[in-house]
Amino acid sequence: MWIPKYRQSVLTEQVADRVRTILHEIADEKGLDIQNLTVQPDHVHLFVSSPPKHSPALLANWFKGISSRKYNHRYADHDGEKIRWARGYYAGTAGHVSSETVENYIDQHKEAEA
Repeated sequence: MWIPKYRQSVLTEQVADRVRTILHEIADEKGLDIQNLTVQPDHVHLFVSSPPKHSPALLANWFKGISSRKYNHRYADHDGEKIRWARGYYAGTAGHVSSETVENYIDQHKEAEA
């Protein structure tokens, strides 16, 4: 989970769709499997399956860094608004809880935004 810089509600409508698409592209490029994803106006929840050789810090670096660069390269010139992520992120593992529990948590956030 991570947030845009200054926790602004910039991830709406077309911007959220573009970010979702880019996150899926990154997962495909890196050979990762997105289990669940929700982009809310002021934060992103991502549940991803990754080999243990990839640290959570590396995954956050890939998803945040690459998504920001790709979005800003593709769309910032047209829309004028750049995506900037805040420095931190939250990462947890699904080792002590089932993947269904994590997916249910993310799905509840999808329902709350609707």
